[in-house]
Amino acid sequence: MDSRKNWGNRPWRVDVCPQKRVLPEAVDFAIIGGGFSGLAAAIQLKSIDPAKSVALLEAETIGSGASGYTGGVALAETAAGDLPGLGDVLAGYQRFIQDYKLQTELHLPGCYELSRSHAIPNSPISWNDSGRLCASKEVPGGTIDPGKTVSELTGVAENSGVFILEKHPVTDVTFSRPIELRTPAGSLRAEKILFATNAFALEISGIQGHAAFTTAVLTEPLSDDMLDAVGLANRKPFYTVDLPYLWGRLLGDSIIFGSGLIFFEDWRELHTFDITSGNAPETFARLEKRVHALHPALAHVQITHQWGGPICISDDWRPCFRYHPQSEKCIVLGGYSGHGVALSAYLGIWAAEALMGARRLPDWS
Repeated sequence: MDSRKNWGNRPWRVDVCPQKRVLPEAVDFAIIGGGFSGLAAAIQLKSIDPAKSVALLEAETIGSGASGYTGGVALAETAAGDLPGLGDVLAGYQRFIQDYKLQTELHLPGCYELSRSHAIPNSPISWNDSGRLCASKEVPGGTIDPGKTVSELTGVAENSGVFILEKHPVTDVTFSRPIELRTPAGSLRAEKILFATNAFALEISGIQGHAAFTTAVLTEPLSDDMLDAVGLANRKPFYTVDLPYLWGRLLGDSIIFGSGLIFFEDWRELHTFDITSGNAPETFARLEKRVHALHPALAHVQITHQWGGPICISDDWRPCFRYHPQSEKCIVLGGYSGHGVALSAYLGIWAAEALMGARRLPDWS
């Protein structure tokens, strides 16, 4: 796929170069989508049964989607909260990282929920943002390095025998037995499928959601005194629980601030979206102005990076995690609504176990 997108200058690298492979005629499992969900599922499938063949098809290149452009804030719940049977997302994610010795820079110091109506005693954060914005609660959470995470997952998947096929967009699916996936390079038959395309290919996956683009900026490195002044010396990420929405985290001694959504009539617009055109520059200008107004210590801070990435917002804010309407040989996973950094891999592992018949899917409908 010839992508003409310009999603900006993300402050990390995705350093992967999978072996060039020819599309096989048939596999036991096919995974559509090479982000956190798809890669984690592929690794888990090979871990459960190394003899099974697994092909992972990515429309562009590994890390070119949401997983490579996310802000990297890992949270414990879904956007709809703690759903029945969800379990401990962060503990499961951390165990997965440790089992495969993944160098992801995972840190779990906790996360601040920010509010304009309530503050915890001695809130370290006191910002001017449509009122007084303070920490109202501390919840489990932390951060990862998205670039390193994608790179490490790709290496483990490839070393375990997963066929990683970049630039292999799936254009159509025939729900026969076996299932047939069609790509510009040819067709692939698979016994079972995981659709892990999130904001892309919504018609094929059947996800009921909306594709959007969320924006973020990175400041120059700040001194210890400046970080202390703005209330981030403890290096905990944060997000607001009321509107206007704002989230952020430390990256080294710089601060990432994110906010704003740009919606699309058609998810395909993501392929050509350019942050230097349309209403995107105005969105970034508003975010930078907002950052400078948060606190006197930030009034003149330089912004070094502007970027963003796709997000799939489900109709009810719950992740889409179910069998495909046309086949119980296929699982659909996506629609994390901004809470997918740890959740996507955690549910990808679960999906692999379900495809193997070792676990049931949750009932979140």
